[in-house]
Amino acid sequence: MPEYRGEVHAPDFPPGADWINTDRPLSMRELRGKVVLLDFWTFCCINCMHILPDLKKLEHKYPQELVVVGVHSAKFSAERETDNVRQAVLRYQIEHPVVNDPQMSMWRQYGVRAWPTVALIDPEGKVIGRHSGEGIFEPFDQIIAKVIEVFDAEGKIDRRPLGLILEESKTPRSLLSFPGKVLADAAGGRLFIADTNHNRIVVASLEDGAVRDVIGEGEFQHPNGMALDGESLYIADTENHAIRRADLAARTVETIAAGLNSPWDLAIAQGQLYIAMAGQHQLWRMDLAARTLQDHAGSGREGHIDGPLAQAALAQPSGITTNGSVLFFADSEISSIRAADLDPRGRVSTLVGQDLFDFGDVDGVGDTVRLQHPLGVLWLDGFLYIADTYNNKIKILYPQTRSAVTFAGTGRAGLRDGPADEAEFDEPAGLSAANAKLYVADTNNHVIRVIDLASREVSTLRLSAALTPSPAPPPRWP
Repeated sequence: MPEYRGEVHAPDFPPGADWINTDRPLSMRELRGKVVLLDFWTFCCINCMHILPDLKKLEHKYPQELVVVGVHSAKFSAERETDNVRQAVLRYQIEHPVVNDPQMSMWRQYGVRAWPTVALIDPEGKVIGRHSGEGIFEPFDQIIAKVIEVFDAEGKIDRRPLGLILEESKTPRSLLSFPGKVLADAAGGRLFIADTNHNRIVVASLEDGAVRDVIGEGEFQHPNGMALDGESLYIADTENHAIRRADLAARTVETIAAGLNSPWDLAIAQGQLYIAMAGQHQLWRMDLAARTLQDHAGSGREGHIDGPLAQAALAQPSGITTNGSVLFFADSEISSIRAADLDPRGRVSTLVGQDLFDFGDVDGVGDTVRLQHPLGVLWLDGFLYIADTYNNKIKILYPQTRSAVTFAGTGRAGLRDGPADEAEFDEPAGLSAANAKLYVADTNNHVIRVIDLASREVSTLRLSAALTPSPAPPPRWP
């Protein structure tokens, strides 16, 4: 069966490269006898996230014969840093070895052109082929089974374990784990925290961080954005591809929409729940009374095109807010802040940002402004606060003049309180405000930061009470 054998020797991993999830560099020679699947990815990419469950299924189905190796080939400059890749490996709960390829040398050697791309290598170290895009489990399951059958018949399958040491085993546990979004409720004195990697929503006091409640016992899968309507808390259950409604009075959770595509953030206006559908490159809306769902903005094509709602092109919208007549959203893959009219006859326009590979850290006006993969945006008092995620900053955007300035953060990744221009964040992703304070989901620091809007002093919210660092908290909700 020659179709299950490669003909060209697989290029080896770059010498001196940084590795994650292994205590030593790997080589193609060491992997002889294994079926090897190389996953070329970058951690900003929603499509790369989508194939991780398929990779995990393949790893679990062929635990002795298959080795998946992630080849991280960065798009954004922040993604070239090994420490940031390490955080992404932990955040996405990746259990296979990952090599950092910041100069994209392996990308070029394997002729890769898009994220994600996977390349299959036979047990003799030769490339069978490659594939770009999602939906990889079924075709690769069949091919891998055949490759194992062919080489097993020749005694060329090595089933000995590699003996890898996962990054997770070296990482201390924390009360929050990669919190993605936060929602402040001034009237109720509550702060809702999407404790994303613990798959739950933590409810704390706005004033002192005392934990009041925990919603979820593992039924969420990496929840992110939330919106509050009375005692109904709507939750973007991102990796369950669903919208959930928590009845805070009755203490129940129900699914009100399923089969979506990585919903990332939510906003409510005029009886409609608006959804930043990151995986679909669109904004959707749900009529909360009728429970009907439809697309609102974006053709579904990934890109940067302004114009009528249905014809516009979006690129992984990951944060959304509203002033009651316009939706503002963080279009993360094009490092832009954009606006979409609530009126279905309206348009999409761009406030700041350019295209897929135009990014940086530049304050200024209009087309001179550069952000780097912003994930959060908040309308407050006539202007927009931005979680400029990969720049480790909070910025302010004035919509009328299209001017943007740094509000907090030095740009260095770190955890440092104090004056806003000296404070440090690590990939902040969510914003909310109440009582003249800005609450920040400081994702890679596993904490919530608080910025006093008058004094611009940054502090860290200290959560207290019986909140365990377990992803399965004590049962509290029926």
